[in-house]
Amino acid sequence: MIVVQVLGFVILFVLAYLAGSIPFGLVVGKLFYGVDVRRHGSGNVGTTNVFRVLGKKAGVAVLVCDMLKGYIPAALAAALFDPWFAIFIAAAPVVGHMYSIFLKGRGGKGIATGAAVVLALVPLVFAIVLVAWIVLLLTTRYVSVASLAAAFLVPVLTISLDEPVPYKIAGVLVAVIVWWAHRGNIQRLLAGEEHRVRLPWTGGGHATPDGQGGA
Repeated sequence: MIVVQVLGFVILFVLAYLAGSIPFGLVVGKLFYGVDVRRHGSGNVGTTNVFRVLGKKAGVAVLVCDMLKGYIPAALAAALFDPWFAIFIAAAPVVGHMYSIFLKGRGGKGIATGAAVVLALVPLVFAIVLVAWIVLLLTTRYVSVASLAAAFLVPVLTISLDEPVPYKIAGVLVAVIVWWAHRGNIQRLLAGEEHRVRLPWTGGGHATPDGQGGA
């Protein structure tokens, strides 16, 4: 039985990483638009840059795909394994998204995929963080500020709501990883050089991000 469980863990972990490594931003761009998003905007394959380069339809499609590749492995892990083992499988697609084997170790910043993992493991935390993210995006118009604040809130809420210890540890690690991935955005924010997103009521026609805070 132990051998079967270990084998199942390894298989699901590898599959989760491979699923996370699929660069849906690149796939959607090339397959449906003939565009390599890495050559435009911020050069990121995440949701934000897809919105910016290809528009809302492509952005929503990539957002859904990037979230599903995080949610499904995390939900399966939570259902099949102890939390101490589940967090490794849940983290695998996020790592895959950020360091894709298909992109030679490059990728997005893990926001959409990581958010889906939080949704699968601690849905109440996800709901609170989502509201905070939306409010900050609408008030500051900085995707990076909203994402950094959301990442900070994950461990704070996970600890405050007394979730399982493995999830608390994972929340802290997620925050550290996201902040590290956004170090360029932090530098631009401090220098006053970070771009804001365009919203329908702020002019510019479309609600497409023009910043570099990838997901």
